[in-house]
Amino acid sequence: MELLRFATAGSVDDGKSTLIGRLLYDAKSIFEDQLDAVADASERMGLESPNLALLTDGLRAEREQGITIDVAYRYFATPKRKFIIADTPGHIQYTRNMVTGASTADLAVVLVDARKGLLEQSRRHAFIASLLRIPHLVVAVNKMDLVDHSQERFDEIVDEFRQFAMKLEVGDLAFIPISALNGDNVVQRSVNMPWYEGSSLLHHLESVHIASDRNLIDARFPVQYVIRPQTDEFHDYRGYAGQVAGGVFKPGDDVVVLPSGLPSRIEAIETFDGPVAEAFAPMSVTIRLADDIDVSRGDMICRANNRPTVAQDVDAMVCWMSETATLTPRTKLAIKHTTRTARVMIKDLQYRLDINTLHRDEAADRLDLNEIGRVTMRVTQPLFVDEYRRNRETGSFILVDEATDNTVGAGMVLAGS
Repeated sequence: MELLRFATAGSVDDGKSTLIGRLLYDAKSIFEDQLDAVADASERMGLESPNLALLTDGLRAEREQGITIDVAYRYFATPKRKFIIADTPGHIQYTRNMVTGASTADLAVVLVDARKGLLEQSRRHAFIASLLRIPHLVVAVNKMDLVDHSQERFDEIVDEFRQFAMKLEVGDLAFIPISALNGDNVVQRSVNMPWYEGSSLLHHLESVHIASDRNLIDARFPVQYVIRPQTDEFHDYRGYAGQVAGGVFKPGDDVVVLPSGLPSRIEAIETFDGPVAEAFAPMSVTIRLADDIDVSRGDMICRANNRPTVAQDVDAMVCWMSETATLTPRTKLAIKHTTRTARVMIKDLQYRLDINTLHRDEAADRLDLNEIGRVTMRVTQPLFVDEYRRNRETGSFILVDEATDNTVGAGMVLAGS
């Protein structure tokens, strides 16, 4: 059964958490005791009916203010597909949390309040979704019950978003009018909007084609751990464990190991359940090679004629996440890319991106909290990178402050040399 990861995005009070609560409730993915706890909490807050947003908003500060702060993950399944939902916050000061939640998503649901239309934060989240190369985008026009289920209002918002989306790189775009509070077009088609002839949100999530989104061409296997049991039963066993980051590997394939460039051949591919005939992303496997060559954590196994760029100078887009420090040229940090850790120095800040207007500020000399910019970096060890648009696993990295061990930035590789 296929797994779809999707994230909700949008402005404050657009109904993201309520929509997820409604999806879980109507898909019968909530236990009775969870529903009772939500009903009790809603009653204590003086609400007339259970507030389904409380299913994801679990922090005390979230419940007191009625907002989402942290990214909440929820799992549910239907007979057709399994889902992992990331409920991301709408407030501007939590943009970094939204980037974190959306970074692994296959699809983003951008909510728009039918009364307010397309707000600054809605545009910002749609842009971040396109920047993160989320292949599918659904614009859910929420609170249709408050505009009398008006088709004219829905069409206005669709036209406005289409004009904005022309500036973005969005491959698959869908529009669905919903009411998360009442359940219109969430799981079942709504009788209140007979003019809408499309599918409900859940039907769209179940049927959207995601099999082609994975990169099955560029074979990439970052080595995470070298398995050497050194027991009598497995005296000469040497396996390289990790998660396939792209492409397909089969026993008998000719491969090379980077950075050494030494060639070898795959002898076997094994999992906890035994040998497999092939491995593809995102499987976690152990690969055994025919030759005893020097392979350690951080190295990469790939095809001889299809190699990633081996780069120490990297051009990347970075989202800065630190509240206390700023990103300036000559800043020194640690970088974690796939399974490799190295040190990096920021050589230059080319521009800061205004994520409201999409304009480039080339006069910027630093990045502050939640800001996104293009930088060039020099790394102490070679990294094995692909462009982020081609492979999200080998094209992404995080920046770590070595003094505090805090993650201070997340980046997407544009080019390497």
